[in-house]
Amino acid sequence: DYYVIKIASGFYGNPELGLSSSDGMMLLFSQQTGELLCQLLDQGYLTDIRTAIAGAICAKYLAPRVVTAIGIIGTGIQAKLQAIYLKEILDCRQVVVWGRCRTKLAQYQNDMARHGFSVTLADSLEELAKLANLIVTTTPATSPMLKAEHIKPGTHITAMGSDTREKQELDAKILAKADLLVADSIEQCQQRGEIFHALTSGIIAQGDVLELGDVIAHGAGRSNDNQITVADLTGVAVQDIKIAEAVYRAHGRGQ
Repeated sequence: DYYVIKIASGFYGNPELGLSSSDGMMLLFSQQTGELLCQLLDQGYLTDIRTAIAGAICAKYLAPRVVTAIGIIGTGIQAKLQAIYLKEILDCRQVVVWGRCRTKLAQYQNDMARHGFSVTLADSLEELAKLANLIVTTTPATSPMLKAEHIKPGTHITAMGSDTREKQELDAKILAKADLLVADSIEQCQQRGEIFHALTSGIIAQGDVLELGDVIAHGAGRSNDNQITVADLTGVAVQDIKIAEAVYRAHGRGQ
């Protein structure tokens, strides 16, 4: 019934100015008439929420049965929201976090304590991978951070920071090592994100990737607790359409 035009930006120096690194808005139109029905000046908030929800959905189908600790790489908005929305899926309240700035790590620890998490600060990514069997990467890194040799059997990784060709958080060998490799959109992940890098380097083939929608529809998720699973999230437009529609309907419109 609707289509959406989204304006979104990321200015990663903004926190130093006391501003959010993300901004933007969504415009909701009638599919039938083209009429502008709603302007959502959310300043990137809805994008942040739908991204965190996508991470929780991945965990629902791909995480090991018992999560001993949640590993979070990064200390920004998604580093917080990904963990918070995992509360809807998991009983685990143990978080291991790694980041480059000790001040931001301390702030993250304090913020997440208010959400009921016990947060351990990892001295290295190797330590984080050793302690956590569910890992979420939330950075704009342009070179691999997690290494394949650090990933233990039974680990699930949701990689959501790499959404352009320039960005990469995972050693491509991790994707080759995975028993189950999932994309939010196969077509899009062939052009950007972790899967793009692994395909370009010849480490994986196109047939090695499942799409998240198919995993949900056909119950093709994790089958045992020894599997390594990876979800590559580049963010798809249908998420923006549905969350904008949900807000519009929640305010008594579009009935």
